Amino acid sequence: MAAPNTLPNDLWQMDHDHALHPWTNFGPFEKQGSLVIARGEGCYLWDQGGQRYLDAVGGMWCTNIGLGRKEMAQAIADQAETLAFANYFVDMTNGPAARLAAKLAELAPGDLNRVFFTTGGSTAVDTAVRMVSYYHHARGNPEKTGIVARENSYHGSTYLTQSVGKRNGDRVEEFRYKEDGIWHLTCPNPYRRPAHMTEAQFCDDLVAEFEALIARVGADRIGGFIAEPIQASGGIIIPPEGYLRRMWQVCQRHDILFIADEVVTAFGRIGHWFASLSEFGVQPDIITSAKGLTSGYLPLGAMIFSDRIWDVMAEGGQRWFTSGLTYSGHPVSCAAALKNIEIIEREGLLAHAASVGSYFEDRMAPLADLPLVGNVRGKKLMLCVESVADKHTKALLPDEANESKRISDVAEGMGLLVRPIGHLNVMSPPLILTEPQVDFIAETLEKAIRRVTDDLVREGFRLG
Repeated sequence: MAAPNTLPNDLWQMDHDHALHPWTNFGPFEKQGSLVIARGEGCYLWDQGGQRYLDAVGGMWCTNIGLGRKEMAQAIADQAETLAFANYFVDMTNGPAARLAAKLAELAPGDLNRVFFTTGGSTAVDTAVRMVSYYHHARGNPEKTGIVARENSYHGSTYLTQSVGKRNGDRVEEFRYKEDGIWHLTCPNPYRRPAHMTEAQFCDDLVAEFEALIARVGADRIGGFIAEPIQASGGIIIPPEGYLRRMWQVCQRHDILFIADEVVTAFGRIGHWFASLSEFGVQPDIITSAKGLTSGYLPLGAMIFSDRIWDVMAEGGQRWFTSGLTYSGHPVSCAAALKNIEIIEREGLLAHAASVGSYFEDRMAPLADLPLVGNVRGKKLMLCVESVADKHTKALLPDEANESKRISDVAEGMGLLVRPIGHLNVMSPPLILTEPQVDFIAETLEKAIRRVTDDLVREGFRLG
């Protein structure tokens, strides 16, 4: 967005001169600064100039119940007045944290009855990965600490979680990453599978790769496998049919903990409280969550784990779990989560997300016929459009084409926010989305793609 004509003390200028944003792209930021958002209501945002946008990104995969809910604001205010903060370490708790832990145990699948509260998704995953080592050490297997993840995965931005994740574009030479004890398997992207393979053969190959890694490294050195049920920031990757369950079965055979990273997929994104068991038939040992837990109203994450893990760690009563955060179990954040879950239950938003999500899939599918579009994929309320230079070979445009950002810029000018990631335009709208709003997204995005396609052709980019 072009810089407005502002005075030095205006919000745009303050931000431009003083803020370092997550994933700042320094060149464009120095030239253009930021889009200043002033308010939000439902699925909509307004900038400081008064322009309205339908937020098809859902904030950052998180504004599930929509913005501007007065009962959420009231619940937060009431709790802040009653108890704004309380120490949650060692042997102290508070009402909202205790009630939320019990509620999450009720909603989570199987025996996942224990909860560790964090400040967000990164810290939930960070704790889960370290708990793998703690659990196996407590069982007398101190070398069983390794973690297996996938290529093009995203699991957070702490030192440890960014090392475990390996999304294209996240690894930069200016940072260092942990490499020992972390292994990455092939991304289970059916669209990018080898041309000679069926999807079923691709799935067989992926599972065999995991088995081969275990044989090479040794099951006594691998403690955990981590997977997003649907890889979100890595490109809305829905794995081949049966893949996740088969990978879970491999974990079961080799005593490897299965961590389901549901920071995005939990709390309704694809129509379930949690996707692992309900959608993919997998009973994880640990689930990590955040985002939709409070619908973005306040920061909060939760690592939910099994009674079996608790029993092993607690055996003998002599160990300390020396990990925690000042804001773990924050009473105001937990009160927000409880009210958020109450709204999702009362308004039937899981069923609504499944219904409107199916309509969303149907309305977006025809975009695959556009010359610039190679693939439209996703499930329910997490979808993306992948741009290609050649639909047959699936070759990508050169990075300088910057087509996904250009598409999002054109859509923004027409009142629609979508998220450009690499060669993708990603969408994760609130669960309260309506069918007319779906129509607006599909129609506006089509116009934006067509306009950018024409511009690329005029500039000499070849589209096959």
